[in-house]
Amino acid sequence: MYQPLADEIRPDTLDDVVGQQHILGPGGLLRRIVESGQIPNMIFYGPSGTGKTTVARIIAQRTNRTLRKLNATTAGIADIKRIIDELDTFLAPGGVLLYLDEIQYFNKKQQQSLLEFIEDGRITLIASTTENPYFTVFNAILSRSTVFEFKAIDAPEVRRAARRAVDIMNARLETPLALEDGVLDHIASACGGDVRKAVNAVELLFSASEGGVVTLADARAVTQRSAMRYDREGDEHFDILSALMKSLRGSDPDAALHYLARLLEAGDLIGACRRILCSASEDIGLAYPQAVPIVKACVDSAIQLGIPEGRLPLAEACILLATAPKSNTGVIAIDRAIADVRAGRTGPIPRELQNVHADGTGFEREQGYLYPHSFPNHWVRQQYLPDAIKNAKYYEYGDNKTEQAARRYWEEIKK
Repeated sequence: MYQPLADEIRPDTLDDVVGQQHILGPGGLLRRIVESGQIPNMIFYGPSGTGKTTVARIIAQRTNRTLRKLNATTAGIADIKRIIDELDTFLAPGGVLLYLDEIQYFNKKQQQSLLEFIEDGRITLIASTTENPYFTVFNAILSRSTVFEFKAIDAPEVRRAARRAVDIMNARLETPLALEDGVLDHIASACGGDVRKAVNAVELLFSASEGGVVTLADARAVTQRSAMRYDREGDEHFDILSALMKSLRGSDPDAALHYLARLLEAGDLIGACRRILCSASEDIGLAYPQAVPIVKACVDSAIQLGIPEGRLPLAEACILLATAPKSNTGVIAIDRAIADVRAGRTGPIPRELQNVHADGTGFEREQGYLYPHSFPNHWVRQQYLPDAIKNAKYYEYGDNKTEQAARRYWEEIKK
């Protein structure tokens, strides 16, 4: 039976695991837990190919518990019941260590079925997920587990794993294959921190090699677009969108273009457009009000053009927003107003502002509205807020040139 090389060469010790030094390095918390032999319930969270399954296997080897593995994409309640039936029998005299892969695919009922046995210790759960467990794992499971984050592997560490895979493949051949310069470096950088992808790429290159040489051109063909970690419904989607918006807010055009490129390469034109449009009002706002119509024109052009041409107006929009002056006074003002409304601080609308059709129908007085355009500078002092909050202050002028000019204008008129 064929066994993928990536599965065949999984490390047997924590020292052989690449990456994750923040939890598995000397003194790392997860390493200390494993070495103690007292294994708690744990959730491993991180991208694919970062060692979650490998570490779970190593942990299982160091315990005296029966290891059972389930994949939540295919398992169901019946599979859980079979494991529960083994408890307190000769099949699992010391309890069960359950490795549950992709736990986010278990519904609430399926996750709850494990609670009793996790609570009394007969099942020790090690679950893995590529999605944020605080959104996808039932709270009762979370409260009984420790979450460890597995991060994408750095290119030098991926290169070490790829080098090991090359050595193993060459050891099986009568005449070892040669690698062109740059092959390992390209695989390490192009696989997006996913060791499994890197090892699979090595295996595929050896299977398809000609002339006793693994060429850089073949390596590029095998790994094209592999560096993209993107799921329109997963954490990476929202992380990239968030990073784009925060880069625009932080006035870093290079970072903004980088995250825009990642969105466009993944084909997410609409997601990029929405965040760019939002930033024009949320982060630039009244410091440069013309940003809104300019960015709207860029977004409309991008949607009409599609990808790849749409990258051009979106790039211009990103550079404009990142280099524009910033103001969030509009955001603060509307949030303050909404907070008052939600707290019930409203009150009747002043008589002066009510609809004019109410005049002469039994109200205590006529409307008495003062039309500002009938007065000098198109302004007249008049109460607009309800009596209960007539002194409320939501908007404060920002310290940018545009808002300060408006402040001086109105201070001169209103004084």
